[in-house]
Amino acid sequence: MKVGIRRERLQGERRVAATPETVTQLTALGLEVLVESGAGSESGHPDGSYTDAGATVVPELGLGELDVFCHVRPLSPDLVGGLRSGTITIGLASPASELPTVAALATAGVTSFALELVPRISRAQSMDALTSQALVSGYRVVLEAAIRFPRFFPLYMTAAGTIPPARVLVLGAGVAGLQAIATAKRLGARVSAYDVRPASADEVTSMGGTFITLDLDAVEGTGGYARELSEDRSVRQRELLAPHVAAADVLITTAAIPGRPAPLLVTQDMVTAMRMGSVVIDLAAETGGNVEGVVAGRDTQVTTRTGDGTVTLVGMKDAPSTMPADASRLFAKNVANLLALMTESGTVSPDFTDEVVAGACLTHGGTIRHEPTATALTGEQH
Repeated sequence: MKVGIRRERLQGERRVAATPETVTQLTALGLEVLVESGAGSESGHPDGSYTDAGATVVPELGLGELDVFCHVRPLSPDLVGGLRSGTITIGLASPASELPTVAALATAGVTSFALELVPRISRAQSMDALTSQALVSGYRVVLEAAIRFPRFFPLYMTAAGTIPPARVLVLGAGVAGLQAIATAKRLGARVSAYDVRPASADEVTSMGGTFITLDLDAVEGTGGYARELSEDRSVRQRELLAPHVAAADVLITTAAIPGRPAPLLVTQDMVTAMRMGSVVIDLAAETGGNVEGVVAGRDTQVTTRTGDGTVTLVGMKDAPSTMPADASRLFAKNVANLLALMTESGTVSPDFTDEVVAGACLTHGGTIRHEPTATALTGEQH
């Protein structure tokens, strides 16, 4: 069976869905791997490395000849139209925001697997792309903050005087948040963090951060994510966070709710209360942002309340692509492991009695198998 890897077409996307390492893994399963020329160049993998690993490099990938198509970014309806019925796709799908593509996948009879839907259970950890890419993002956002911050992160005691450490506040203690805490701590900053999930306190502490406890009850949602707060509780949360935000030199926000816009944690008024030179990095900018006024892919200067300077508000966009080599290495392994789960004796045949396969499936046999997406699409059509 033919597995295809295409060069990503979205501007700025530098990752690839297969590396030479995973090509070796897939060919060992009896699969034939076709890689479009240039697919891995941005992530440090020239065509020759794929050939050496056992893949066939082609000038342009013919979608209609593939049995399996692996991708990074969500597909477009036009691209789906080039796939034949029965093709299997594996990659990020963003089903909540890409409803026209989901409809096209079902209409085309494509069996699609969305990596966002991989169940968060122990045996599926090696296929969990959200976690692997959040690891990259959490590391990168701290570097972006350090570059823009006009002071050192660590404490320095010199003959010319003592330089105090930067105070970093991380909102959201998921995988990205925890990695941000660990990275900021390694750079010598004094780090504190907050998450509505009380269970995350131990994780924050284990990374060297100080957990902030607010007088606000919250119930943990499914899959380790926080449940969305009511509007009254959200307002109260922002009120309680305001003094902590004002005291921070660097604020990093990472809060997300799967399938929903990012929760608003920080208002513009809270940003203006920060000191001049402070930096705010919003990792959730592409899904609406945790910080009011953020624009994905742009740095915005916000004047402080005192009028003596500005705060830099950064809307991160496609953070994993800023580190394409390691991001691709992890992502490609997630894809290959999911594909391997469905492959036996060179044939890819999904077993829908397997909870990982069933959970990750978005469309199959002309139907949308992911119920929330099916419901959302029905509502949109009406």
